[in-house]
Formats: sequence, structure tokens, C-alpha cells
Amino acid sequence: MGPHNPDLHAHSTCSDGLLSPAEVVERAARNGVDLLALTDHDEIKGLAEAAAASQAAGIGFVPGVEVSVTWQGETLHIVGLGVDAGSDALKAGLAKVRSGRDARAQKMSDALADIGIHGVLDGALKYVGNPALVSRSHFARYLVEIGIAPHTDAVFKHYLAKGKPGYIETQWAHLAEAIEWIRASGGLPVVAHPGRYKISDAQYDTLFSTFRDLGGVGVEVVSGSQSPSKTGKFARYARRYGLLASRASDFHGDAGKRVDLGGCEPLPDGLTPIWSRLTDYY
Repeated sequence: MGPHNPDLHAHSTCSDGLLSPAEVVERAARNGVDLLALTDHDEIKGLAEAAAASQAAGIGFVPGVEVSVTWQGETLHIVGLGVDAGSDALKAGLAKVRSGRDARAQKMSDALADIGIHGVLDGALKYVGNPALVSRSHFARYLVEIGIAPHTDAVFKHYLAKGKPGYIETQWAHLAEAIEWIRASGGLPVVAHPGRYKISDAQYDTLFSTFRDLGGVGVEVVSGSQSPSKTGKFARYARRYGLLASRASDFHGDAGKRVDLGGCEPLPDGLTPIWSRLTDYY
């Protein structure tokens, strides 16, 4: 039998989550998760701690990562499940992506200073668990702290989204690169939270067909980062392109903002779950 409550996308302080890897595992176990993946942004340094905590808690653990990708001018995220943290190809690829974050953070801070909001990078660093991974989430938390906006969603909407004063266009990994790095490490590439992307239905068809042809295997049909109303749409894409279905909270630890660990709806019927390819981990 497979897991009853898998959650295959979560973040820790090694990227932009609020809990340490061990704390993420402990919360997952309390919530009844029996198969968990830690998938920090462009970083795998939390996997050893999470694996040890999972063994102690008696739950299955899948080592993962979430790779930032630029595709047709949009930022997409590709999750890798079952990756080998010792893979030289994966480590080199992720280091390449992380190297672009420092420059982006400084440019974001400078852009916000131009509209009269000063010292944002220094402020954001107070929220950073991993100095190599300063993200827009860290900027947003600081801007809420100083009263610029009432909550982080409002910060993104008015300051950090595309076309807003603090948005900086960045070239992340190419889709083919991200898939290659994940596959080279023995992992399964998965399109993360597809309902979040601002692309047309025609672009979705192009994305999923290209992703499959490049060696991608899965899609987060159920995600805490997209409206449950979109589940049916991405179930249809999974069937159309022969992709395995994943279930994922995208947990960051933000109280009340996202679905909690293990809190996602079940997968729709008629799909092949991606954990059918992850039996070594449970």
C-alpha cells in the first residue's frame, strides 16, 4: 500500500520557510503526513537534517529541491523528487542559479530606495536563514514589519510583482537545464503549482508537451499554492500528457496563508500518483 497522506513540496529556513528542516518534519508528523518531501528553493543543504528527523519521527522522507526556471519570459518552478544530494551535476546547477540571487537582491533594494524605501536588503537579511538565498518573501516580510503594507500578499501585489517598482527581471535556469540536473541526480522532475502561472491555455499545452519531451514526468495536480478549483484542469493536463500526479502543500510556515502540511485534498480519480515511483522512500 502507498502512503495515506503524502505531502511532496515543503520549505524550511534553508530557503524561504519559517521552520528549520527538523521542525518541518515534526509538524508534518503531528499532522499525519506519512511521506514528506523537503523541496527548498535552489538548495539541498537541509536534506540531511530532514532525513534524520523523519527517521526519528517514523515517517517516509523524499529528498527534494525546487529549481527556479525562466520559460517564455515567465518564472516557473520545477520540483525534483528523489534527488541525490551528492550529485555533482545537481550541486553545480543549483550553485549557478543561486549566484543570480545576490545580484537580484541588491537591485531590488536599490529599486525600492529609488521610491523612498531605504535599507530593505539589510532589513530582509534579518529574516534569512540561508544568506545565499535572499528571496522576495524575505523582502516582503520586512516591508510588512515597517508598515509599508498590512501583509505579504499586499507587498507582492503593489511592490514586488512583475511591473511593480521592486520587481527585477531575472534569468533563472532554462527548463531543459533544470530537468537535466534533476534527472542526473536520479530524481523525478515535476511542474510545481501550475495554477500560479500567468500563461494561456495554449502556453500550458506547449509547456507540458515540452516538459514531457525533455524528460519531465509529473505535475502538482493538487497544490496548496493554487485554488482547489484548478485541480480538475491540471488533472486533465496530466491525463493528456501522460504525467504522474503529485499532491503538495507548498508549506512555508506562514500561519493562515497556505494549506498546512498534509492538508491538501486527495488526488482526483483516474490519475497515477507520483509516489508510485518513490517506493524506495516508504
